[in-house]
Amino acid sequence: MYMSPTSRPSAPLIFGLHPFFQTDTMPASSLPPPAKRRKTPKNTDIIKALEAEITTAVAKNAPLNPLLDLLNLSLEPSFDADVSKIIYSLYRVFTVIISSGKLSPGGGDAAKQVRRWIWERLDTFVEFLVGLLQDDEPVLRKSALDILLSLLRQLSTSLTNANPDKHPHFHHSHFKHIVCGLLLCPPSQRLGSDTLHEGELMPDVRNHFVDTWVGVHDDIRWCFLREATYILSQFSVAEHPNLPGNLLSLLEKLTTFPTEPSELNAWWIPELGKEPPNPKSKKSNEVEVEEDMEKPGSDDEDDWRKYFDEELRGKQTNKPTGIKGRAHELTFHQSLHSLQAHRAVFTKLWLNFLPCLSSCPETDRRTLTIRVLNIMHRGVLPHLTRPILVMDWISACVDLGGTIGLLALNGLFALIKDYNLDYPQFYTKLYAFLDKDVLHLKHRARFFRLTELFLSSTHLPAALLASFVKRLSRLSLNAPPAAIIMIIPFTYNILKRHPVLMTMIHRSSDDKESFNDPFLPDETNPHGTNAIDSSLWELYSHKNHYDVAVSTLARIFEEAFTKPNYSMEDFLDHTYNTLLEAEFKRKIKKDPALETELVGSPFPLCVIDPLEITGDPENPALDVVSELWTFGSE
Repeated sequence: MYMSPTSRPSAPLIFGLHPFFQTDTMPASSLPPPAKRRKTPKNTDIIKALEAEITTAVAKNAPLNPLLDLLNLSLEPSFDADVSKIIYSLYRVFTVIISSGKLSPGGGDAAKQVRRWIWERLDTFVEFLVGLLQDDEPVLRKSALDILLSLLRQLSTSLTNANPDKHPHFHHSHFKHIVCGLLLCPPSQRLGSDTLHEGELMPDVRNHFVDTWVGVHDDIRWCFLREATYILSQFSVAEHPNLPGNLLSLLEKLTTFPTEPSELNAWWIPELGKEPPNPKSKKSNEVEVEEDMEKPGSDDEDDWRKYFDEELRGKQTNKPTGIKGRAHELTFHQSLHSLQAHRAVFTKLWLNFLPCLSSCPETDRRTLTIRVLNIMHRGVLPHLTRPILVMDWISACVDLGGTIGLLALNGLFALIKDYNLDYPQFYTKLYAFLDKDVLHLKHRARFFRLTELFLSSTHLPAALLASFVKRLSRLSLNAPPAAIIMIIPFTYNILKRHPVLMTMIHRSSDDKESFNDPFLPDETNPHGTNAIDSSLWELYSHKNHYDVAVSTLARIFEEAFTKPNYSMEDFLDHTYNTLLEAEFKRKIKKDPALETELVGSPFPLCVIDPLEITGDPENPALDVVSELWTFGSE
């Protein structure tokens, strides 16, 4: 990984200090130093001179000592604009060095020594750029990321050209530095820079990386997923607490994952865009072509290919997979052009990421779990080779209850509906969420959206549906008006879809006997609550609700069920504010009475004869209540 400045190997003695940095012989000025450093063209001239000198040295095969001077210049305190000029100058210089073949293998001991020295300078430059991803200057953050990815192309192309058979290569060791910078977020090495969010990926860097690189280029995305899996296995959450959050912030934004082989058509490394040969059977005298760079871990740790051979489930089984073949027959180049290989690294990453959440602190674990569950059904499950592999984790989230369990139900339902998961206790788990808190939760609207989806089948037992509508009806007695407005149309749609439940609103009892509700509110099994024999008297009581919107909506059960189903989206976002705004904007058809004539005492039962208090007809007691009531008319 990265080397600290103190542990970085020093340059060989044969490379001396550049004349630009030699000590000046002029006497020191007696004037005080300026209060503020003024920008001068001196640094700009030095940068241009060093770049020209290095370019000439590369062309003439001369010593590259000025390269060290230019690197040292980047570590000195300077303006943001100067740092930007320096890093772009270094990028152009290293591009010339790479394209000239000075990093290609071969040559004698002297060539190896020079090559090693150049690699050390390049590592120093890359380390500096990785730190700039956390710089307090936004322009430098974006520029550093673009330069790092541009160097990746140069190094990969050089690696391909140095290969005798011209087999396409990807410079994995350089790309590993980039992924570590995005996930581990080391601080900036630029003097004068303040770390804004230590260890946290900057939002603009995240958005730029996803929108420009990993969300566009198929080779960048495939390699990022694999390198991220390796980093998860090598770095603990205890030492890097922001690692799961940084990775999840990138995965949340990744919405362009390919779903068809034809979508694998964008490549950052041009050589990798060439169509690879179809895999052939491996003979005993053949040597499988492996990647030139070091692999991210051992074969057991990085065995992402084992997911490649798994059979697809559900809707994915009929989709073509492009390059076909068994895992051990696919080279790196062939894997990039295989849709199933992309799903394989995606699956491997998520299966390593989900267990990491349990190592996070309680607050972070809860927040990250909710974020994962929000994208699980639409952004994760459709792209896994075997979605059933995350069944245990989702089931464990359902058992937690609360907001996490509520969101996990959506992923569990997707596994049941689309991937043939057998989970007999699903509706029992769903019924358990109908407690006194469900109508007061922040995710109340999402719960009704999901519940409407879960109960939409016409093949569900009537006793099961009766338990849900009766339970919601009972909870509405203590619910806020906005929640009652959700329950009434929700119940109306279920009754209209299942006419057998209409007896729950038409059931009447003998007037001589009191009605005993047979509903068992403490029963956890929705099939044994006796709700089918009960009635929805709780909803009928809302006819007299203090809120006009609730009382008006509750009268729909007295009318014929000839209206179409209500659209639940029209009722899910109501709050006290929206109800008040609707009441304020409501058009009044009949003006209310503003004044009335008082006839007699308004409190006839409270008037006391004054003589009963004093017993003196000449000095009667004052009727205080009547006086207060009639003072306005005098």
